[in-house]
Amino acid sequence: MDFPLDLFSSIMAFGIATIGATLQGSIGFGLGLIGVPLLVLIDPVFIPGPILLAALMLTLLISYREHNAIHLLDLKWAIPGRIAGAILGAALLTIVPQDSLSVLFGAMVLLAVAISIVGIDLPITPGNIFGAATFSGFMGTTSSIGGAPMALVYQREKGPRLRGTLSGIFVFGTIISLISLVFIGRFGLKEIQVALVMFPGVILGFFLSSRTAKILDRGFIRPAVLVASSISGIIVIIRNII
Repeated sequence: MDFPLDLFSSIMAFGIATIGATLQGSIGFGLGLIGVPLLVLIDPVFIPGPILLAALMLTLLISYREHNAIHLLDLKWAIPGRIAGAILGAALLTIVPQDSLSVLFGAMVLLAVAISIVGIDLPITPGNIFGAATFSGFMGTTSSIGGAPMALVYQREKGPRLRGTLSGIFVFGTIISLISLVFIGRFGLKEIQVALVMFPGVILGFFLSSRTAKILDRGFIRPAVLVASSISGIIVIIRNII
């Protein structure tokens, strides 16, 4: 089997993966935010399987690094919500155009950011965790960019809890997504080969984030989450309007 990528595409994918992994290793999400809109321009083969496999590797690394800060009780509510959101998102995609759903969810993320900026925050309760995880599953299924809703709930938490808990949630969600892709014939040897191109960038970005995370933990986590979430909502809207 011929390798599915040329040298230029491989180099670009390495760079994008490095930047995205650095962001996610710093604030808990960001590989999909950076990677999806850029990688699809290089070659659609990167989406969704290869970037999901790269994301799984990254979330496992972050979960290990921040394992002492992961709140297991939060996972108890987030994982069912993530599953419910993925199922509902997939079901809606069969009856509602994908671009319409993505624009709606992108707008809702921007609204949530605006509400946070004016000082109204969601407390971390089982109901809010479940709701945000459901929303995250919705967005992840319909747009491949689903980290922002969960990050907004944890925006006032310390960096290790934010990164660790989100990574724990994303590990489970990503595995479910990859299994689903295998069953529908969208993930195999070709996708694994493409993902391998991103692995060095993911590893480099992870190690770089060990430094950037310490900087953001000095009081910059919340602004970083709000900025990244805003960009996420805008990208989702633009991708489906243009």
